[in-house]
Amino acid sequence: QVQLVESGGGLVQAGGSLRLSCAASGRTFRGYAMGWFRQAPGKEREFVTAISWSGDSTYYADSVKGRFTISRNNAKNTVYLQMNSLKPEDTAVYFCAADRLAGGVVAGTSDYWGQGTQVTVSS
Repeated sequence: QVQLVESGGGLVQAGGSLRLSCAASGRTFRGYAMGWFRQAPGKEREFVTAISWSGDSTYYADSVKGRFTISRNNAKNTVYLQMNSLKPEDTAVYFCAADRLAGGVVAGTSDYWGQGTQVTVSS
């Protein structure tokens, strides 16, 4: 089965930027829709963004629209999340998700999930 591995998290000051990566490990996720969720301690998992397999369609949560950008490089079997103008409320573990159906990614019922990478934004 497809395995996803996130990287690029870290500590950044408010207003700064980070770029997260999500790569397949062991198998390709060619043809899959991809996306990102995040979860802070004691809070529910929250949808962040999603992208179709072709990259032609994207969707963003209102809380990140205009600040975050999702993209993918299928030749590298990798999806990216560029995060700009970061705020303390963006602090969370960010999870990559993949599903053969785009609706599964948006709905949070993805077939595959990564282990998460920590993003901490200081004020």
